[in-house]
Amino acid sequence: MKQRGFSLIELMIVVAIILVITAIALPSFQHSKIAANEASAVYSIRTINTAQVTYATTYPAIGYAATLNALAASSATTAASSTNAGVLDWVLGCTGATCPKSGYNFQLANVAGTPVSSYSIWGTPITVGTTGYRGFCSDNMNPVMVDPNGGHTCTMPLQ
Repeated sequence: MKQRGFSLIELMIVVAIILVITAIALPSFQHSKIAANEASAVYSIRTINTAQVTYATTYPAIGYAATLNALAASSATTAASSTNAGVLDWVLGCTGATCPKSGYNFQLANVAGTPVSSYSIWGTPITVGTTGYRGFCSDNMNPVMVDPNGGHTCTMPLQ
């Protein structure tokens, strides 16, 4: 009578091969995820800048929005207003001081003037080295700048 199935050694070899393949692929996956988060952060900052210009054009007596929430819509049935303009999605236009999206926190800062004539937007990794490496900044439609340390002290142009 012949036995069917696999021996314990054969199963252990298969498990070892799977573990080796996983160990090789995991760092590559993490790097790809961080690159995607950083690309999303740059795009989000550009989107916020565009929303700010739309807001300032629509509400010239107010100028730029003082909060990210003012750029978002409060609900689908509520008419747009200066407190909820509906020019930004609800993820970036959250009600908090910082709005998390794709591994980054976004924050509107340095809001100044009456009407508001200047602002800064910061996108910083939620966890530096895990969700992103670099921080991104912009103000008043200027090009996106980079902080290679993941903060909001951006001195290098985006390349």
